[in-house]
Amino acid sequence: MTMEYEPLSDRIRARPRTAAVWLIGVAVLLVLELGRLASGVVAATDALVDGLEGGFEWATEGWAAGGGEAATVAVIAALVLGLLAGALALRLPVVSWLTERLSVAPWLAERPPPALQRLADAAILALALAALGWLALRFGAVEPLRGVGATLRSSLLRVGELPTLTGRETIPNQGYRTPDGVWHGTFAGLSPAVAWGLRVLVVHLYVLAWLAWLWVGYRWYRERYRQADWTPRDDVFRRLRNHRWGQFGLIVVLLFLTMAVFAETLGPTTAEQNLYSPFSHSIEYYDEDAGVTEILVGNANTASRSVGSSASNVGPMSYDQYDRFHPFGTLTNGKDLFTFIVHGARVSLLIGLLSVGVSAILATVFAMISAYYRGLADLVLVVTGDTIMGVPRLLLLILLTVILADTRLGALYDGGVLLALVLAATGWPFLWRAFRGPALQIAEEDWVDAARSYGQSPTGIMRLHVLPYLVGYLLIYSSLVLGGVILAVAGLSFLGLGITAPTPEWGRAVDLGREYVATASWHISLIPGIMITLVVVGFNAVGDALRDAVDPKADTGATDASETQSRGGGV
Repeated sequence: MTMEYEPLSDRIRARPRTAAVWLIGVAVLLVLELGRLASGVVAATDALVDGLEGGFEWATEGWAAGGGEAATVAVIAALVLGLLAGALALRLPVVSWLTERLSVAPWLAERPPPALQRLADAAILALALAALGWLALRFGAVEPLRGVGATLRSSLLRVGELPTLTGRETIPNQGYRTPDGVWHGTFAGLSPAVAWGLRVLVVHLYVLAWLAWLWVGYRWYRERYRQADWTPRDDVFRRLRNHRWGQFGLIVVLLFLTMAVFAETLGPTTAEQNLYSPFSHSIEYYDEDAGVTEILVGNANTASRSVGSSASNVGPMSYDQYDRFHPFGTLTNGKDLFTFIVHGARVSLLIGLLSVGVSAILATVFAMISAYYRGLADLVLVVTGDTIMGVPRLLLLILLTVILADTRLGALYDGGVLLALVLAATGWPFLWRAFRGPALQIAEEDWVDAARSYGQSPTGIMRLHVLPYLVGYLLIYSSLVLGGVILAVAGLSFLGLGITAPTPEWGRAVDLGREYVATASWHISLIPGIMITLVVVGFNAVGDALRDAVDPKADTGATDASETQSRGGGV
């Protein structure tokens, strides 16, 4: 007897209590960090606005100089493509609504083909949005909108000032100690080391609470809302539970993600105070002659440098002369190494996600085109991919990074966006090689031929019948590539070609301390080097586990060029 399919929304309406309890738990966890979420929304919005304003300024300056037609066309084309993409994503049935209500011509009364209808929907919505934007600029509606935006931003900033569970203001760790041994300014009078350790513990407990609640939600879904008694996903989880190497990698990756997401909280000091603007901030410390004294953070950093000798070194898990605790010691310029590393993890993660995302999208689209059309399309992609793969990747990365360093693109995120796009442009052929074989095999299946014979569009066939079978490969190789990207970014920064100062990046820390490896300041190079190794190995372990869980019959001993490049060996 075949079970009749029931939509998930209907199943939840039939048994709403479990879903309501789980959503209440999610709401509680979000409320505990509401201030951080509001600040994140403001920061993301500001970055988007700055990017748009930079694009318009670039076009305006180029046009005023007499040679910016290409820049203006590029900006306009980007906006139009963005509008088209948004319209396609929304899939608003504009044409269907019009054809049902306005039969202006006999041919219009007939419903157009689905592909043409989607394109017409996108074009109509894009033109409507463009017209609204022009009218807003023409009749001065920008200022009221800007006022509304400013009001919303100020409201979010007020929400962002709310204390959070993991916030620095909840468990402060910066203070000074008087001769009687009492600490001032720290949480409950604890030493900075203990207060910092307590805050780190709270952060990781909060992350564990999220993971546990997500797992509870999955268990409740499987027990109370899922119709099938078994799905292939159950076997995947069962194999992952027995994969010790993958579990080690997952722990490393989760710790890395926690470090990147909660960088502001995990650091013993803030990046703005210690890394970016040390001479714009001050701290208090106790001086035996003058009592409680104030000093600029930049001057305190200069006096706390680690430059090799025992007399000029602040090692791991130690205090400097200004009662500042340094879990990993200080750098050659006196800045806190742990703060540098946690914020460098955020930089590496953002660059890796952008690079892998662009590479994965290009590789997936090109693999499906190769599998469906074959012939000339596949030949062009093979030649293009082989050409890019034939050039030494490190040389190509250095060349493109140096050439584009002085452009506006090179200034975004201190070179991070440029580096991510260069890595994506040089890395997609390796992912495409990994996806092309499975896509070709799927395209030869009978159900694909049946869909083609029934007149289904090529886009529909690729999206409905080929793409779902590539998701597993996408997860596997994306995790491998992410580790390789982090290694490549660190290597370029080590050579002085990656992220520019003062934005923190792990490879630069290794470079700063390479001449002190055999001295008392060994920590400057060794600790970031260990972190890079652990993170790359962790992502590779997760990729191995996903491969074994998703495709247990795969030959795990075979390692082709694409996988070697994904793991970072080709850089």
